[in-house]
Amino acid sequence: MSNQAHTIRLTALAALVLSAAAVSGCSTHAAAPEAPRSALVAHPQPADGINAEVYSGDVHARYESQLGFRVTGKIKQRLVDVGAHVGAGQALAELDPMDLKLQAASAQATLTAARASRDLAQSEFNRYQALLEKHFVSQTQVDTQANALKAAQAQVQQAEAALAVATNQAEYTVLRADHEGVITTIHAETGQVVSAGQPIATLARDGEIEVEIDVPENRIANFAPGQPAIIESWADAGHRLAGKLREVSPEADRTTRTYRVRVTVSGDSPPKLGQTARVYFASAAPGEQQLVPLSALYDQSGKPAVWVVDPKTRQVHLAPVAVAAYREQGVLLAGGVETKQWIVTAGVHKLRDGEPITPVDALNRPVAL
Repeated sequence: MSNQAHTIRLTALAALVLSAAAVSGCSTHAAAPEAPRSALVAHPQPADGINAEVYSGDVHARYESQLGFRVTGKIKQRLVDVGAHVGAGQALAELDPMDLKLQAASAQATLTAARASRDLAQSEFNRYQALLEKHFVSQTQVDTQANALKAAQAQVQQAEAALAVATNQAEYTVLRADHEGVITTIHAETGQVVSAGQPIATLARDGEIEVEIDVPENRIANFAPGQPAIIESWADAGHRLAGKLREVSPEADRTTRTYRVRVTVSGDSPPKLGQTARVYFASAAPGEQQLVPLSALYDQSGKPAVWVVDPKTRQVHLAPVAVAAYREQGVLLAGGVETKQWIVTAGVHKLRDGEPITPVDALNRPVAL
């Protein structure tokens, strides 16, 4: 019995040792340091002194013409499509010219008859003038022939003017571009009967490009022609162009109660016609301001702060900041960070002061600080 008891005690002791070893192994694994978490980082962007007011608008050519025929008729053919770039004098569409050519021929025949009547009146006046010198006719008869000659000459002038009008109308059957530009809209198609002056195509002239925005009536007093602006295309965010306010509508729209404002775009690579653009108006705000994403702000005891990354240790530290204004693109900071510093722009509420991170960019690529 003693040997069996001894064996049992050895077995229990071995099990106890193995359990302690297992517990020790688990404790060792739990104490292993965690890998630094990845964090999205970026530089604060300079705000360029942009005013808090941002307006969205559409890109237009400064001069846009509604082109139409000067005469009524049926469209024979359309020669251009939307988006076509045309030169000055280029044909855009044609009307059926048959009726107008007949009118011109009729006017030509009328002129021929009027000239014949004038020539006859001239011969009669000359004959009566010669008879007057021989005292075969009276002065009254000569005056009558003189008046008839004047009437015949007036009829010739009238017929010549009518022929000129008919000839011009026959030429008006071809609609031509009055300036070089781009066709932005087609309003009529082949076979359609149109009246004189009815819009057939819209031509956006080459040259100046503008952005048209709508300003509410309570802010229009702050705008005046010549005011500088900064323009940014929605399709090419980050590419900013200089602009100047050219025109302020003197009357508000009766439906929206907003005023139309046009801002001229200058510089290379202007936005394309019809695109959406943002217009920022320059301000004289003192001091440098930085633009950061709204997701970069951290609430530190009710005060705004951002996590700044130490480029040597890659540890994050809170830096109090002063918020100047909130924008559509982010938050304007009046101080607290510099554009050369790296800040965390996402997941700020999961960080701790002094915690190391693995910095990555928006495409999840490692960033070398």
